[in-house]
Amino acid sequence: MIAYKQLVYSVIITTAAACTACHEPGSRDRSQNMIKPTPTVFTDSNTLAIDRSPMDMIYFPVDYPKEKMADASLTDPLARVIYSRPQRNWRILFADSAVTQNFIQHYGHEWRLGANEATEIEFFKPASVSGKIIPAGRYILYCIPYPDKWKIIFNNNLFSWGLHMDQTKDIAAIDIPVSHNNPPAEYFTMQFQAATKGCHLIMQWGDIKAELPIAFN
Repeated sequence: MIAYKQLVYSVIITTAAACTACHEPGSRDRSQNMIKPTPTVFTDSNTLAIDRSPMDMIYFPVDYPKEKMADASLTDPLARVIYSRPQRNWRILFADSAVTQNFIQHYGHEWRLGANEATEIEFFKPASVSGKIIPAGRYILYCIPYPDKWKIIFNNNLFSWGLHMDQTKDIAAIDIPVSHNNPPAEYFTMQFQAATKGCHLIMQWGDIKAELPIAFN
């Protein structure tokens, strides 16, 4: 019996010493020799690639979807914007007509306020935008940028793509000032910010920032 206990004790000591040696400095970790599985990559020629300008959706009130999940009795939000977010990627954002390379948009020309499909805004009740009444409904937004201002245009030509605008369906145009030297944004960004009588639709790209005041009755 004593000999058996001595044998077991010897095996335990030997095993512990071996494990300790495996982790001593300079010792080689056996896991390095293990063949790691290669992740499976599924390819399908019919699957669309991820867009370089991802689509985003914003609401006012800002946390409306979360609030509705917590309280199903909530009525509709006040506003929603659907837009795509292009990346600056070292390019000049806006330039005069003398610039012909590595820029995104010339001053004084229509811009889709994003990328891909036309940017959409929806008001769920009548709104006043810089004093102009916009009925409840869905519209596309586009912009004519200038060095010191942006002209924001509401248009009824829904479900359009890019810059194929039908100006006969413009319903309102509002000039808003722009500021420069703001903290830079690599991706074009739109967000609502609460204000006294409604909100401001903030648009920022690079160091340029513009705010569209919106009031609700």
